[in-house]
Amino acid sequence: MSQSPALNMQTPNPMKKKIITALIAVVVGHMGVLWAVGQMKTPELKPIEKEPLKVRFVKIQEPPKPLPPKPKAEPKKEQPKPKEVKKVEIVEKQLPPPPKKVEKVQQVKKAETPKPVVKPVEAPPKPTVTTTISETRAVKPAPVAPPAPPAPVTPPAPAAPPSPKSVSIGGSGVQWSRSPKPSYNNNDLEGQTRTIVVHIEANEKGVITSAHISRSSGIPALDDKILRSVRSSKFKPYKENGVAYPISADQPFELTLNPHG
Repeated sequence: MSQSPALNMQTPNPMKKKIITALIAVVVGHMGVLWAVGQMKTPELKPIEKEPLKVRFVKIQEPPKPLPPKPKAEPKKEQPKPKEVKKVEIVEKQLPPPPKKVEKVQQVKKAETPKPVVKPVEAPPKPTVTTTISETRAVKPAPVAPPAPPAPVTPPAPAAPPSPKSVSIGGSGVQWSRSPKPSYNNNDLEGQTRTIVVHIEANEKGVITSAHISRSSGIPALDDKILRSVRSSKFKPYKENGVAYPISADQPFELTLNPHG
């Protein structure tokens, strides 16, 4: 009853053949599809013509700004009319001649002696009219001489500048606004300490107007250096009760040796 090994070996062969046949059919089918696809013509794509975009820029106008209201015209001020100046003519009026005075003469008889005629007392004559018995005659006034020109006024002499006040330097006296800074060395001192006193005069603004040596150091070149430094300096204005005055003062200088040379 048992099958032989030969039958067992032949049983799977038909199945393998079917499988191989199916694989071959699939491969052949794919190759056919590929060949058909390769034979197909690629469709020509027509280029799409696009018209270029036309862009137009439009300027947006802003609405016009309202004009500011015009300022109201100020009413013109009427210019005052110039006042008419009335011309007044000066007319010299002549005094009317006074009435003629008639002397009354009393008639006397021939037998009687004539009596002296008494003349009436006349008023003192006016400056413009003289009166006589017979007639009155107007006399023109004498011409008035023009007034003499006023004498020239001589300008007042300028006030003399106040004399400089003698003050001290520093403390309650005058103060430096730019103090002197003399420059010297041990060679200028010639090996010893020197003392110099400078007499200074300044105006009311503190500007130094004069400086001279009142006590010399004994070395003219050293004195000149000190004077140059003093003349380039300046005082603060010296005031008393708010009034500035010129001043005079003495400034001593003690020049010592420099240990460092």
